Amino acid sequence: MPIDFSWLIGGPQGSGVESGANVFAKVCAEMGYQVFGKREFYSNIKGEHSYFTVRVSDKKIHSNVNDVTLMVAFDAETIFRHFDEISTNGGIIYDSDLENIASDDVHTLDEYFKERLHKFLESKNKPFTISGVLEIAKENGSSLFPVSFKGLLADLADKTANPKLRGLVRMYNVLGVSLSLGLIKMTPDSLLKSIESIFSKKPLIAEINKQAATFAYDYSINNFHNFPYALKGTTKESNTILAQGHFGTSLGKMVCGCRFQSYYPITPASDESVYLESNEILEVQNDRPGSTLVIQTEDEISAIGMLIGSALTGARSSTSTSGPGFALMTEALGWAGRNEVPLVITLYQRSGPSTGLPTRHGQDDLLFAINAGHGDFPKIVYASGDIEESFYDTGRCFNYADIYQIPVIHMMDKFLSSSVVTCKKFEPKKITINRGKLLTHVDGTYKRFHLTDDGISPRSKLGLDGGIFWNTGDESDEYGHITEDPTVRINMMDKRMSRLDMIVNQVPHDEQIATFGISDYTIISWGSTKGPIIDAIDLLKKEGFEIGFLQIKLIHPFPTDYVKSLLKDVKIIIDVEANHSAQLGKVFKQNVLRDIDYYVVKYTGRGMTSTEIYESLKKILENKANHREVLSHGA
Repeated sequence: MPIDFSWLIGGPQGSGVESGANVFAKVCAEMGYQVFGKREFYSNIKGEHSYFTVRVSDKKIHSNVNDVTLMVAFDAETIFRHFDEISTNGGIIYDSDLENIASDDVHTLDEYFKERLHKFLESKNKPFTISGVLEIAKENGSSLFPVSFKGLLADLADKTANPKLRGLVRMYNVLGVSLSLGLIKMTPDSLLKSIESIFSKKPLIAEINKQAATFAYDYSINNFHNFPYALKGTTKESNTILAQGHFGTSLGKMVCGCRFQSYYPITPASDESVYLESNEILEVQNDRPGSTLVIQTEDEISAIGMLIGSALTGARSSTSTSGPGFALMTEALGWAGRNEVPLVITLYQRSGPSTGLPTRHGQDDLLFAINAGHGDFPKIVYASGDIEESFYDTGRCFNYADIYQIPVIHMMDKFLSSSVVTCKKFEPKKITINRGKLLTHVDGTYKRFHLTDDGISPRSKLGLDGGIFWNTGDESDEYGHITEDPTVRINMMDKRMSRLDMIVNQVPHDEQIATFGISDYTIISWGSTKGPIIDAIDLLKKEGFEIGFLQIKLIHPFPTDYVKSLLKDVKIIIDVEANHSAQLGKVFKQNVLRDIDYYVVKYTGRGMTSTEIYESLKKILENKANHREVLSHGA
C-alpha cells in the first residue's frame, strides 16, 4: 500500500515542539521517505500553542493535508485544538495526566475558540473536558494511546540513577517522538543518529536524549498495539536532502557571490541572516572564494542604506526583511532606482497590515512590492514557489540586478520559511554569475549615466581609477550632476524605464512562468501556493479531471503577451493566493484585460493545504462553487 502519513506534535511555545518535529522529519528522511513539514506558532516567546505537522510519503509530496494520521500531545491545548483533525483509523498519543482537565482550566485557550468548542461539545452531549473530546475522537474511529509523560521520566530516572531527569519537562518532545516511532514500527537506529546530529555540539545532552528516546521507544513497542500503520522504510532517492525554509535563499546567496548582507531582526526573515552569520566564512567552489559579511543594523533604514553603500563598491549585496521592515526601506529604494544601483531585497512576507499576525503566513505584500517607492523607476518583483526553486532563483535575482542595474525584490513568505522538506540536493554549478556592465578599468572620459544605445550604462565602482561619478537623489545628467533641464529629464527617464520592456523581452520564458499544463480550467498563482496546488491537481487527475496551472514568477514587469498566448484557449481562469484582495488577480486583470472567473483565497495566517484547494477546485469543476472561495483550515 502507498504510504501517505501525517504526524502532528503540539505543545506550549518554547517546549521543544520544533526540535521534536525536526527529529521526526530527519528520521523519516533517513529512512527514505519524502517529507513535507510545517510549523505554526504564536508571536509570544513562551506559553501559547505551537504545533508542527510532518507529512511523510513514499512518493513526492509538496504540501500538508487537513487530516492527521497520528498526533502526539503533551499538553491539553493541543488535544482541544486538534482532536477533530484525526483521520479515521488514526491515533492520538497523549499524556494520561491530562484527562480530567476542563477547557476553562487552559488559560491560553482564547474565548473565541472556547465558544466554538463548547457549542460543538454541547451538540455531541459531551463534557467540556479532555476526556470529552477524546470520546468524540474515539467514536470517529481514532485509537487512543495514553501514557504518563511524568511517569516515564520518573521510571527513566530510576533506571539510570539520574534523579534530575524527573523534572526535565523539556524532554517531553523526545518522548513523544520516540513513542510515535515505536508505534509505527520505525527502526530505532535512525532515531538515535538524528538525535546525535541535532545535538552534535552538546554531547551530554545528546546522550541523555538518546537514553530517553530508547526508553520511550521500548515502552511504545511493549504497550501500544493494533495501530494499522507501519513505516519501516523505503528506498532512499539519491541526491536528496532535508532542507529548512531559509536554506534556499541563504545558500543561494553564498553560491552566487553575495558578499554583503545587512538586516534588522524581523520575523520570518531573520532566520536567513542568522544562518548566513553562522556560515560567514565559506569557500563555495575554487572559482568562487570569499565570505559573506553580515551586519545587524539599528533599523531597516540603516539596513538598506548600508546595502546601497556596499553595492556602490561593486560587491554583490542584499538584505532580508518582512513587510513592516520593507515599509521603512521604500524611500531609499527609490534612491537606488534613480541611481541605477543593483541590489537584492529578499522579502519574506507575513500577515499584515501593520504588525498584523507577525508569525503567521500571508502573501500580503505583492502590490506593495510592485508599487514601493514614489515616482517611476524600474524594479523587478520575482517570486519563488518552493525551497529548492528559491536557491536557483536567488542566483537569477542577482544576475537581473547586475545586468539591468536595478533593485530586485525576491518574494518569499512565512509558509516557505517555516517548512522542512525533502528536495533534490542543490547544484551550485547550475548558478551562473553575470555582473553585467560592471567595469574593471576605465579608459578616457567616464559618464556613469551615459545614454547608450541599449539604455544601460557601463558601471564604475567606488575607488576605480578614472571611474569618478556622482550620486544624488535629484535628477542628473550623464555624469551624475544635478539638472532640471526638461530634455535631459526626458532622456534619463526614458533610459531607465526602457529596462522594463527589455526585461520582459530578454528574460527566458521558463524563468518568467513555470507551466504545469494548460487546460479549459487553468489556475494562475504565485509563490508558496505552488506545492499545495500541484498536489491538489494530482488528486483531481486521479479522478479524471484536468486542470492547468501557470505559476507566475516574474510579476513585475508583467509578461503580458506571453501570458495571453498561454491562456488564449482557456475557458475558466482560477486565481489561488493567500491574501484577502487577490492581489495577483488585480495585476493580471490590469495587464491581460481579462476577468478572473473564480478566486480561491486564504487570509487566516495559516498556509493552504492541498486538501482545501482540492475541495475548492472540485466544487468549481462541478459548478457548485462561489465566485470567491475562502479557505479557513488550521488552528
